Amino acid sequence: MAVVVLEARDIHKSYERGDEQIPVLNGLSVSLAAGSFTTLVGPSGCGKSTLLHICGAMDRPTSGEVRLEDGSLTALNDDELTRLRRERIGFVFQFFNLLPTLTVEQNIGLPLLLMGRSAQSVSDLAGQWAERVGISHRLNHFPSQLSGGEAQRVAIARAVIHQPALILADEPTGNLDSETGRTILEVLMSVNRDSGTALLLATHDPVVAAAAGEVIQMSDGHIMRDSS
Repeated sequence: MAVVVLEARDIHKSYERGDEQIPVLNGLSVSLAAGSFTTLVGPSGCGKSTLLHICGAMDRPTSGEVRLEDGSLTALNDDELTRLRRERIGFVFQFFNLLPTLTVEQNIGLPLLLMGRSAQSVSDLAGQWAERVGISHRLNHFPSQLSGGEAQRVAIARAVIHQPALILADEPTGNLDSETGRTILEVLMSVNRDSGTALLLATHDPVVAAAAGEVIQMSDGHIMRDSS
């Protein structure tokens, strides 16, 4: 039986606008197993990114519970959530979010440096992951010297170098041409398959959605269809 990595139960999220409560998520439940690849699809504003942020401990739900590796996030304080994100979750964003003053090697290795790993072990692992995602020829370059596809390869390597239980990707191909986007999808799928992490990916691209083992269709903060 597959190990459950993430369990989000009856998630509600509202934001205040003046005296008004604006609902964004309305009772969503999601379960992800180790090694699974799940896509979130739906129109802009339906709550995909909000759900990703809550699953990734970057935001708290108004009500409901998120559990990661059978531990509840509800009672964790901000410092504990930061540590959890750093050690057990990997993030891949549409606009890469690389640090412009760091080289490719330094960007990839940053999660391990923040965890206190030695400089040599960080350098070794950064080199290994750079080779794994096909960017080893750019280790000493800076983000401004990379193409979009190269920058996203760096972002993927950075997201997985610390062997997270969960990878969250928010429109990772949305800022790329279709051919480069397909290549990046293949890299993500390969990492997901080989490392056994759970991958949750938000996308507008039907080609990306179709590649997933499970598809969750969202609309107006609700799950309309879950292929799982």
